[in-house]
Amino acid sequence: MLNVLQETETGGFVVIQDTTCYSGRQLLKYYINCAIRREEIVHVLGFEVPEQEIHEGLDSNYTHLLQLHNAYSDPLGWTKQSLFTVKQFTTPDITQLLSKTQKAKASILVIDSLSWILRHHDPVVICQELQKLKRDGSIRMIFGLLHKDLHQQGIVGSICHLASTVISVTPVDITDYAEAKTMHRKKSGKVKQEENLFRLTDDLTISIQNKPSQSAHVQADLDTNEADPTSNLTFNLRLSEAEREAKENVALPFAFSQEKKSALLRPSQGSGRIMYEPDPNDDFDEEDPDDDLDV
Repeated sequence: MLNVLQETETGGFVVIQDTTCYSGRQLLKYYINCAIRREEIVHVLGFEVPEQEIHEGLDSNYTHLLQLHNAYSDPLGWTKQSLFTVKQFTTPDITQLLSKTQKAKASILVIDSLSWILRHHDPVVICQELQKLKRDGSIRMIFGLLHKDLHQQGIVGSICHLASTVISVTPVDITDYAEAKTMHRKKSGKVKQEENLFRLTDDLTISIQNKPSQSAHVQADLDTNEADPTSNLTFNLRLSEAEREAKENVALPFAFSQEKKSALLRPSQGSGRIMYEPDPNDDFDEEDPDDDLDV
């Protein structure tokens, strides 16, 4: 979770999924703060919150590295007040926007939020543009906030399929803590998953705890709650040694002893036999014994 920014190859795409129960914007700002402290240029496409809210909590010594493109005041371009609108979410427009302040190394692009753009564009077109931006050499990484409860599951799945890292945040019962489920897909195709509990302060300081494994809880419950299910029965399911020996010595009704088998198989003097002598009128064909049948 913490080493997301340590990807050295360009083309990384991180999706932070949240819901109305817990906002992922504070975690997004944490990654922005980490990036500018690493002296990386960060471009933010802000659609959902005003400029001052994005600046809150960021390290003031490095905010000159933050390039905020305000689309909040006029996201659809109705009043011509915004320098960037949702209609300009195309690879050529974004590349041109980044080139105005482009330094020698690639920048980090932050989209706040993908949900706002998906509500005003065809999701297929957005996926295509994101794929192009990932291949753009001027962008090292892309961060996108996605409110997954605002979209159909197929749309969320398509966006996450493009991502190299998906972080899903949800609230937990512990005070001030939230749960982050991280899925990281490496270039080799290997997928790594982890679950953490984290807490963010107003100055974007993070504290992380490893989430206790479910297997440990299950084993603890088994150890504490283990009981004999036969203890309160009105009858006995177990046999004593004497009862077991008596059971083994009982002759089964269809099990014949050796003496009985010999007596049954031994021919007796008065046993009956059936003798058949063919009649001269019998038309019996040895090659076709069933020739007389009307078939």
